[in-house]
Amino acid sequence: MEMLLVPALSYLIGSFSSAYIVGKAFKKIDIRNHGSGNAGATNALRIMGKKLGVLTFLMDFAKGVIAVLIGLGLGGYNGGIIAAFFTVVGHNWPIFFKFKGGKGIATTIGAMAIIQFPITLISVIVGIATAVISKYVSLGSLVFLTVLFLLTFTGLSGGGINTSVLTFSLMILGYYRHKENIKRLIKGNENKIGR
Repeated sequence: MEMLLVPALSYLIGSFSSAYIVGKAFKKIDIRNHGSGNAGATNALRIMGKKLGVLTFLMDFAKGVIAVLIGLGLGGYNGGIIAAFFTVVGHNWPIFFKFKGGKGIATTIGAMAIIQFPITLISVIVGIATAVISKYVSLGSLVFLTVLFLLTFTGLSGGGINTSVLTFSLMILGYYRHKENIKRLIKGNENKIGR
């Protein structure tokens, strides 16, 4: 019963669209109608400014933390893994907001920070460094996801095959949600930080 409850609860938690709520509460806008149309922290930062962008990030991060803690409580380590995956799915395709969500990076960071903190921290640092050097947030996000998977796949996390499957799945979800960014990166016309 717990293993049925975990994915359902996690998906619903993920479906709470922070960017949409923050946009409506503070700016009276639907963030999905502005900028990239993405209901995530990066678009919130560009459209609503640093303070509300950071607030959105923290709320999305918290979704991952809360869902995984519930998953761990109900189903142990594997419950946490299931919760991490379904929270990101809920964030990306929220049932409450016509399945138009974000790209899952902040929620992935929050979820993985609970499951495997050291490798998540390393991956975040590498991702941030990539974004700062390249000026591409999307590239930093993609590098973060890739490093996260590689660190678990090589066994450095000590989390076993289930952790590797999770980070591979999160990487695929992230790459899929960034498919338009990837096309623009290849063409050289992706939006840079500060532009």
